[in-house]
Amino acid sequence: MTSRPRLALVGDRSDRVPAHARFDEIVPAFGVDVDWLPSSTVTEAIAEYDGIWVVPGSPYVSQANVLLAIRTARTLGIPYLGTCGGFQHALIEYARNVLGLADAEDVQYDSEAATPLIVPLCCSLVGETAPLYFAPGSRLASAYPDLVETVETYHCKYGLNPDYEDKILAGALRISGWDAEKAPRAVELPDHPFFVGSLFQPELSSSAARLHPLIRAFLDAVGERARRGH
Repeated sequence: MTSRPRLALVGDRSDRVPAHARFDEIVPAFGVDVDWLPSSTVTEAIAEYDGIWVVPGSPYVSQANVLLAIRTARTLGIPYLGTCGGFQHALIEYARNVLGLADAEDVQYDSEAATPLIVPLCCSLVGETAPLYFAPGSRLASAYPDLVETVETYHCKYGLNPDYEDKILAGALRISGWDAEKAPRAVELPDHPFFVGSLFQPELSSSAARLHPLIRAFLDAVGERARRGH
């Protein structure tokens, strides 16, 4: 018998994070085996999964372990989705380990960070919906066939510091989604099997009967990795 794909959800369960309760509803529709890993429990063994999703809930109990999960996905070609906190930490991991910005930080962890990469948004997006525009030809755009824009759901107060946008773009990581003011709302690695971070939370606009298209695209990549046997 062929085993089902294995997906790790990385994050610290909390009743204060609306997305976490939504996962209880939608995970049964994923068609994969799902393990929820508190950040404190993440080890190098996360490389055994077919997909890694860093879920909302920043700041995490163990930022180092969250960054380990992201780095593992990025370097080993494991399909990765990061939503809200997973978007923010994908930027931190990439800035530190690829761009050489060793002090890149989220000010939630260090308000006096030397390189404040993740900072409060100019306007909070907690409980908000907003337009999202795709970069043509991006993986993000391919999840929304025949659309050039959509409306997404947010529950977030922090995002990329505009002062560091050019530094982020100096590497392979690409901004693939923006809001109406051209503020980054999604990033991806074009040459990776699937590596997408979104400030918006597709889980919040999903139900068991109707998963968000970005989640479906991610799960397709997870299944493909499992079929290839890594």
